[in-house]
Amino acid sequence: MKLVIGSDHNGFELKKIIIDFISREFPQVEITDKGTFSSEPVSYAEIAESVALEVSRENAERGILICGTGLGMAMTADKVPGVRAAVCHDIYSAERARKSNDAQIMTMGAQVIGPELAKKLVAVWLVSEFQGGRSAPKVAKMVEIDEKYRKKA
Repeated sequence: MKLVIGSDHNGFELKKIIIDFISREFPQVEITDKGTFSSEPVSYAEIAESVALEVSRENAERGILICGTGLGMAMTADKVPGVRAAVCHDIYSAERARKSNDAQIMTMGAQVIGPELAKKLVAVWLVSEFQGGRSAPKVAKMVEIDEKYRKKA
């Protein structure tokens, strides 16, 4: 699996922990880091767009975004056509984001959760797959709405 990850300055330290965790526990996952690469302030919107574009263009199957709350990253990533990003701050939402909503990007808030919970969320999210079933028509409707409102180039 190809995974792209990014954070703003608020999520920089947690991003390093998550990259180390994935590399150690999921060595089959190929990680691309889209920044930031220091704790200097940066715009979360630019990082979120960069990660979301990689997923939208199918250069990566999944993405992880980390900022202070996870909210701004999710809102920005969801603006990119074809992307479904979900804020995950508990194990159940991380699992359901994949199994029920087919979210390709998870976002987390470094000021909301700690490193140990973040690792558990990432682990659950990485092993969970979209189940289809009763959720399939709902996800299809999300895709339909996304396509309906895409701006014509």
